[in-house]
Amino acid sequence: MHEAKQLAAEIGNTELACETMGVPRSSHYRRRRMLAGPVLVQIARPKPAPARALAAPERKAILDVLHEPRFVDKAPAQVHAMLLDEGRYIGSPRTMHRCLEAARECGERRRVRRHPVAAVPQLVATAPNQVWTWDITKLPGPLKGIFFALYVVLDLYSRFVVGWTIARRELGSIAKMLFRASCEKHGIAAGQLTVHSDRGGPMKAKPLTDLYADLGVATSLSRPRVSNDNPFSESQFRTTKDDPDYPGRFGSLQHSYAWATPFFNRYNTVHRHSSLAMLTPEDVFLGRGPAILDRRHAVMLAAYAAHPERFVHGPPKLKALPAEVWINPPARSLEQEEVTKL
Repeated sequence: MHEAKQLAAEIGNTELACETMGVPRSSHYRRRRMLAGPVLVQIARPKPAPARALAAPERKAILDVLHEPRFVDKAPAQVHAMLLDEGRYIGSPRTMHRCLEAARECGERRRVRRHPVAAVPQLVATAPNQVWTWDITKLPGPLKGIFFALYVVLDLYSRFVVGWTIARRELGSIAKMLFRASCEKHGIAAGQLTVHSDRGGPMKAKPLTDLYADLGVATSLSRPRVSNDNPFSESQFRTTKDDPDYPGRFGSLQHSYAWATPFFNRYNTVHRHSSLAMLTPEDVFLGRGPAILDRRHAVMLAAYAAHPERFVHGPPKLKALPAEVWINPPARSLEQEEVTKL
């Protein structure tokens, strides 16, 4: 540093001197400030109160007026106007606001509606036909602004589409017909099923809620304005619209049905889910999953026996279906995490 300082003095160029000596300029200037001695820091003094500031008794008098029963639910501007009509002046509306703020009384003074905190829906399925989720998405029609409504009911555990339909509108009556047909098709008994959805109009329509009561179906709703409370239906819609054969726009209701019929058949019987050990929804829904996984494991063991050196992580392990599938699983404690790792 000292050599850089001498060289800078000789050539009269600090930047060139630091570059020649290989010293950062910031280090050079920092060293120079340290050698120059301690830096005096001036501490700001509190500002004196202006001459027009209210005294403590005056602020208390303003608060006493604002605490009067006739003013307790009024805004300072209204209090100011009413006092002027009576020939009184105790301070400007802004002064009243400052007094209320200093007393921590500057919140909402009116009686306003308080929305209750919605409970987080927590659902778990350990087998098919325990929890269904459903939703409605829009399919673009032939012209801008025209849409068809795609209703899809999904089994939570297996991701199997248990029912679907397409209509021109979103109506609770259409959802009622869809659920009645789906429950009859899959033999749903009273007290067996819980249906989860968001809070859209068709989901809360009286025809559908009456059907739930008649069939003994429990219901669950997402929290208001929380889209990820129904993640499995949202994910299924993403898979639907990312399908290579998805046309993007449908010329008619018949066109949408002609595309959706083979798609949902393919989704249920061909599409494989990574979270389901790469099984199809139909395999899991019909209970064929464990047998298929056993056959796959036998093939892997034979391959391991032939070439064990190619399996760097050791013998293949038998894959299994998840024991349970959750919507908003409860938070797990550190002790539970340690037990899971063991």
